[in-house]
Amino acid sequence: MPHLDDLTGRLEHPLDAFERLATALDWTFDRAGANELSVSVGGLWTQYHVAFTWIEDVEALHVACAFDLKVPERRRPELLQLVSLVNEQMWVGHFDLWSSENIVMFRHALLLAGGAEPTPEQAEMLLNAATEACDRYYQAFQFVLWAGKTPREALDGVLFETDGEA
Repeated sequence: MPHLDDLTGRLEHPLDAFERLATALDWTFDRAGANELSVSVGGLWTQYHVAFTWIEDVEALHVACAFDLKVPERRRPELLQLVSLVNEQMWVGHFDLWSSENIVMFRHALLLAGGAEPTPEQAEMLLNAATEACDRYYQAFQFVLWAGKTPREALDGVLFETDGEA
């Protein structure tokens, strides 16, 4: 493949590593355009819709992982409070309430300035960071929206860990 960008000397498109990962794992994916790749991934609680987008201006690979969880307008304030509490726990990435569609999504970016190429390990870790965060906090969003829990109760419920075995 010819160089994509003469200034950085990229030998391949940064999304190619993610497409190879999806192919190797036999996941359903769609390369909608040169700079967009969508992957469908099964999680612990639901199906995730993962979008990888190459943002050429800043040489960043953006990942957005959403799940089917529409937020009713009446529950929006509580959900925004939960998003804030969850984000305090995050080391990598963050959650947003995507206003245009009223859905919760995890977002993160991998900076590849100066022509850096994503490694297969980075591709896998970026995808894992997204799906693991969604797996960990999905139930908290459910607790707030459908069980009437407060944001703190919902977060405490998913962060509860037992010691030992019964």
